[in-house]
Amino acid sequence: MHWVVFLRAVNVGKANRCQPALIAKQLSRFGVVNIGAVGTFVVREEVSESALRAAIARKLPFKCEIMICPAKEIVDLVREKPFARQPSGPDITRFVSVLAKPLRATIPSDSHQTSNLKHQTFELPLSLPSDDDWLVKIIAIQDRFVLGLYRRQMKAISYLGKIEKRLGVPVTTRNWNTIEKVVGILRQDSQD
Repeated sequence: MHWVVFLRAVNVGKANRCQPALIAKQLSRFGVVNIGAVGTFVVREEVSESALRAAIARKLPFKCEIMICPAKEIVDLVREKPFARQPSGPDITRFVSVLAKPLRATIPSDSHQTSNLKHQTFELPLSLPSDDDWLVKIIAIQDRFVLGLYRRQMKAISYLGKIEKRLGVPVTTRNWNTIEKVVGILRQDSQD
């Protein structure tokens, strides 16, 4: 099975520094492709999740959450075009937060359904700090993916950190552009 790997809290500020490109090179036997500087990898060769997790952990000089998703889940997520009806522009960033483990409920965007995750109840979309003046907006939660938007303002970063607290599981966040790059590599592989 092919995988997509997301490392949590890597190369943010001065903490948990590593060289993802070097890690990918060291794990070339698994066909690992590095995307960016924060620990996003596409794994092109067949390997078990447990063997992959152990190999990556051995290459890191620190402990961190390693989120590993089947490549098909990422491709399916992009295929659904979850941001098709959402605002866009230079001041808005589309993001995906990947959870360490799937949540029990799937909550589609624009559903206004109530989520009861870890005894936290909220409706989607969830706008932080408020509906009228949002900096972060969660539009959907699908298994282990939280989809949302944030405004390019410094305060938005603190609200992104609140996603993890609200859901009660570790998360790592990536720009939607990164997810699209991942899918581009996976699609290229399927054409080869």
